[in-house]
Amino acid sequence: MDAPIRLPSLFLSHGSPMLAVQDSPAGRFLDGLGQQLPWPKAIVVASAHFTTAQPTVGAHAQPDTVHDFGGFPPELYALRYPAPGAPDLAATIAQRLHDAGIPARIRDQHGLDHGVWVPLRRMYPQADIPVVPLSVLPHGDAAQHVAIGRALAPLRTHGVLVLGSGGFVHNLGELDWRHADAPLTPWAAEFAQWMRDKLEARDVDALIDWQSQAPHARRAHPTVEHLMPLFVALGAGGEDASVRTLHRSHEFGSLALDAFAFE
Repeated sequence: MDAPIRLPSLFLSHGSPMLAVQDSPAGRFLDGLGQQLPWPKAIVVASAHFTTAQPTVGAHAQPDTVHDFGGFPPELYALRYPAPGAPDLAATIAQRLHDAGIPARIRDQHGLDHGVWVPLRRMYPQADIPVVPLSVLPHGDAAQHVAIGRALAPLRTHGVLVLGSGGFVHNLGELDWRHADAPLTPWAAEFAQWMRDKLEARDVDALIDWQSQAPHARRAHPTVEHLMPLFVALGAGGEDASVRTLHRSHEFGSLALDAFAFE
């Protein structure tokens, strides 16, 4: 009998949809990341671009590639990520959430938004690993998302990669679109460093209270959906998980693209 495969949970910052095709530090990092991990049997992705009022799990057997963005080059809209879905795993996830006291829904006809397929296309370009999308709650809080992740933590011992895809600092209104390589602005750097310090210290209480404690919290995340995948990944790592920084880079002055593993 094969030994159990235990995977970390991951948080990845996916940045602009151009990450799918452009050469960048974040893109090159993702290109090598899949080969550094045990090969997953399936992948669950909590995406900042799948938002619902209550946790919802995509259960399409052959999910479409969703181009949920506008104003980008035509080559981006021609891309497809034809990974299969996993309806049985989706049902298992919904049941685990229900058993944890978290009502969840299954959505049979749901595709893969760019928060899912953009990083996966670089990590696993062969697109042959089943993928299950999981929503985040734009009106929920960090504690709710940690609880969602903890309900999914046992899946990691069965070869399932639990991945949160969002943005470490994400304020599109303050990006310097003319200068992709602009230095990280002081306010974004201060917020990012506070988050890194609390993650490295495993100060979950402070992280859950990030909106009150972190400097420039509202400026770093005017809406919360891009940070909530971090808390799903944090919860899925388990209560005693270590935190490993996988990547740091930034674009356009304030788009921080940190990535972490919880294991």
